[in-house]
This record gives sequence, structure tokens and C-alpha cells, in this order.
Amino acid sequence: MKLVIALGGNALMQRNEPLGMAVQWKNARVAAGALAEVARQHQLILTHGNGPQVGLLAMQSESFKGAEPYPFDVLGAATEGMIGYILEQELGNILGYDVPVATLLTRVEVDPNDPEFSDPSKFIGPTFEHDQIEALQAEYNWVFRQDGRKWRRVIASPQPQRILWHRPIRWLLDNGTVVICAGGGGIPVVKKEGQRMEGVEAVIDKDRASSLLAMQIPADLFVIATDVQGVFEHYDTPQQRLLRRVTPSHLMAEQFAKGSMGPKIEAACRFVNRTGKPAVIGALSEIAAIVAGDAGTWIVPEQDGAE
Repeated sequence: MKLVIALGGNALMQRNEPLGMAVQWKNARVAAGALAEVARQHQLILTHGNGPQVGLLAMQSESFKGAEPYPFDVLGAATEGMIGYILEQELGNILGYDVPVATLLTRVEVDPNDPEFSDPSKFIGPTFEHDQIEALQAEYNWVFRQDGRKWRRVIASPQPQRILWHRPIRWLLDNGTVVICAGGGGIPVVKKEGQRMEGVEAVIDKDRASSLLAMQIPADLFVIATDVQGVFEHYDTPQQRLLRRVTPSHLMAEQFAKGSMGPKIEAACRFVNRTGKPAVIGALSEIAAIVAGDAGTWIVPEQDGAE
């Protein structure tokens, strides 16, 4: 099968772990071990998140007073290359020369008139006390929103419209290569006069971009790999239960947290509705069982029915 597997941030950073390279290498090694069997048996495209990494790089400008911060399209490219290298190295160490692995920087076109540019919503970076944000707003013109009891910077997260140059991705895939691309949602660009593309100050949701990529390839199966077994109904209550086989209409009728499971469900359902093929949300540690159909929450076309 042609597979697109979107790795959550937990592929490199487990919850509450320090943001250090040793931790990221360790987790990438675990992820590669889980993915190797699938990579040998199927045509595989990997995407990944970059939230902790891009948030850290965005804050480093504070250490260099007077230096202009790098824009987010550049930070997206930097983290896409960095994380891609880590995953490529660890997969290559396991797969050897039998299965080549390639990392591609991927530009993703967005609409310059997307409402997110006037009302940003994507949290990035660390939290601050309210009395800290005024100076940061004045110096860097950053926008903040309350996140729980503290405050965090927010940036535009526009909808992805088109994966640019997806043909090289397909060519590598058809020639037996594991392709790591569209990391962190890809590098956001907008179209100017003619065909000129320019980077834009934004971040793209990784699951939305992965869903779009899976549609453009097209993939036979779209998998969102995270740190939980799948989608739970009545999560964190005595009535909690894992959904095993559901339709998009069932899932979209439920209420899920906007910042966690909500975007994953939206991305998975969009792929299913547009292609008529299934998507799965499940644990990275169970990825082989997910691809075999024995784990995760399977989202299937409406005509195939739910559990």
C-alpha cells in the first residue's frame, strides 16, 4: 500500500520531557524501530510535528538583543531539515541499504486572505505570566492569548491549499524510497504576482497538511500516529471507551478538544470523505498492528458503516 503516516510530536518528545537532543535521538530511535517493519512492506511517506522545536528556536532571538528574529517560514524549513535528518538517520541505521530514505523540504501554499492572519490561534513556545507579555509585545509585536492560567504567543495557522512539487515525492515513493516530507506542516508560502512564491509568517497544522498530501499522492491509507491508542468516547470519564470503527459523520458529531484530538479527527475525516479510503488514529507503538487493521480507531467511508 501507499501509506502516509503523520508522526505526532511524541515521535521525538514525550510529554514533560526536557527539550534536549539526547531525548530526541532516543525517541527517534524508538519511532524508527516501530516503523521499520512497515517501511519494508509498504510504500511509506512520513510527516512529523515540530511544535516544541520551532517554539524553542523562535525564542532564541531573545538571547541576541538587536538581532532580527528569523521569520516562521525559515524556522519551519530549519526544523523540517533537523527533524528529518534525525528520523532519516535512525531509520537508515535499521533499514540499511535495502530501503533508501530521503528527506525533502516541502513548501505548502496557503491563502494570504485566510482569516487566521487577522485572528491567529496557534500556540507556540513557552508560557508567560501576564506581567511579562507587555514588554514582549512592545519589542517584537507578538500576539498573546491566555492558555490556562498563563499566557502564550499565538501565530497564524492557515489552511493548507496545495503541496508544491509533490511529483518528486511520488517519484521517490514509486522507486522504493521512504520519503520524509511536509514536516511541521511544511513551509508556508503565498503566491504573489505571476507564479512568484514568498514565505509567510505562519505555521501550518501538521495533520491538515498530511491529510492534503495523502490526497494528492494519493495514499491508500492515512495514519495519524500519536501517544494514545485511538479516539476515546467520553474520554477521562468512567464511561470512556475506545472507538474501533467509525464514520466521519459519527466523529464530527462529537465534541473533541480543539488543541489536541480535534484537528486530528478533522484531518482524518477530510481524507476519508474526499478519497473514499480509510484513515486511522492510533499509537505509534502499535503502528504495525494499525497497518494490519488490528489496532487504532479506523475512520471508514459512510457506506462501510461503523461499529
